Amino acid sequence: MKTLAWLDDTTPFPHPDKALSDGLLAAGGDLTPARLVEAYSKGIFPWYNEGDPILWWSPEPRMLLRCADFKVSHSLQKKLRQLARCEQDADARVQVRLNTAFTQVMQACAEPREGQSGTWISPDIMAAYTRWHKTGHVHSVETWIDGGLAGGLYGVSLGRFFFGESMFSRVTDSSKLALAYLVIYLMKHGVRYVDCQQQTRHLASLGAKPVGRDQFLELLGQALRYAPPPWGRGQMLQSGELAPAQTQTS
Repeated sequence: MKTLAWLDDTTPFPHPDKALSDGLLAAGGDLTPARLVEAYSKGIFPWYNEGDPILWWSPEPRMLLRCADFKVSHSLQKKLRQLARCEQDADARVQVRLNTAFTQVMQACAEPREGQSGTWISPDIMAAYTRWHKTGHVHSVETWIDGGLAGGLYGVSLGRFFFGESMFSRVTDSSKLALAYLVIYLMKHGVRYVDCQQQTRHLASLGAKPVGRDQFLELLGQALRYAPPPWGRGQMLQSGELAPAQTQTS
C-alpha cells in the first residue's frame, strides 16, 4: 500500500512511481531553487493551497504538448501572419516579449478567474519562482498590445524541456500568441516538449495529449542530457530569434 512521504529540508524525493492514485507524492520540504530543480528534474512539481503544507505531485497520466503538434486555429494563424508583417516596426501595436515583465505575468496569472474561488499561486509560490527566475530557470513570455500587458505565460526550462506553469489573457488570443511564439522559439533550439501537467479540454484543444508517467520520465531524462536554449530578454520574433526591446523592467 502506497503512503504519502513527508519531507524535511534535506529528504530526497521518493521515485514518482510511489505517488498515490491522484498523483500526490509527498508533502513538506521547501521551495528553494535547488529543491525545485531536483523536483522538476524528476517530473515532480508543487501544487497546494495557501496555508497548507507544500504538496508535491507527479500525475499519471501527464498532459504533454509535443511542439510539432501545437494546434493553431484559423483566427490565430491569421493574427500571426498579420503580426509577422510588422513585428519589427517601431510603431507595431502588438509585440511578444521574453522576460521583460516576469513579476507582472505572475501577478496576472494569480488573479481570480471566473468560476474559481482562489488561486494556487500564493505569495510563497510567487516569491519562490521569482527567486528561481533570477537564476535563469524560469521565464515569462508576454503579449503586449498598445504598450500594455495583454496576456502571457510563465514556465520552467531545464535542459531541452519546458514546463508550462500558468497563462493569462486579457485580450482574445493574447495568451495563445505568447504560446505560439514560445513554441517557435523552443523548436528553433531543439526543445520538443512542453509539460502541461494536468488534463484539461483547453490544453487538448492546443494539441496536448496524455502520456504515461514512465514515457514522460523517459522523454524528460533524454532532454536533460542537453544544454537549455539561450534564454535572454527582448522581443521575440517569428524567426525564433530575439531582438532588443525597450520595456519595463521585471
